[in-house]
Amino acid sequence: MNETNIDWTSFDKRIAVNKPMQEVYTAWATQSKMETWFLEKAQYYDHNHNKRKANEPTETGDSFVWKWNNWDFEEKGQIFKANGKDYISFSFGSAGLVEVKLNAVDENTEVWLTQKNIPTDEKSKMELYVGCSTGWTFWLANLKAWMEHGIVLHAKGLKQSETKDRVNS
Repeated sequence: MNETNIDWTSFDKRIAVNKPMQEVYTAWATQSKMETWFLEKAQYYDHNHNKRKANEPTETGDSFVWKWNNWDFEEKGQIFKANGKDYISFSFGSAGLVEVKLNAVDENTEVWLTQKNIPTDEKSKMELYVGCSTGWTFWLANLKAWMEHGIVLHAKGLKQSETKDRVNS
């Protein structure tokens, strides 16, 4: 496949998680769960700018402030849609829009993640398309490991500079 056949504006990722759909949805829609497998800190605000409680699901129209694990950066964004059972979509900074769709398949919940509206300049192709695609592969595996086995695969509490120091020593 040559580069001209690649759609640099979007990608899909899928994984099956052996948990009921409502549990998987809650992992995507609440501060307390997002802070377990994905983010260092997640805060959601309703349309009146009131903070949602840690276990209160986010809703359509909410805003958020996310602090990434091991990286000194906060992401501010918007929940475009959250239906309370099998779909949530949110802004993802300059990297576009993320949609998470859940489907019950046998004893599992299939997580189908789509990231779209990714800019197509050369820098964005590598940093956003490739970086986010690789990142979501890890984070979906982390979600599965946490939900099915109670473990997280990322090093919590390390700063990005500390991580680089450990790798280089």
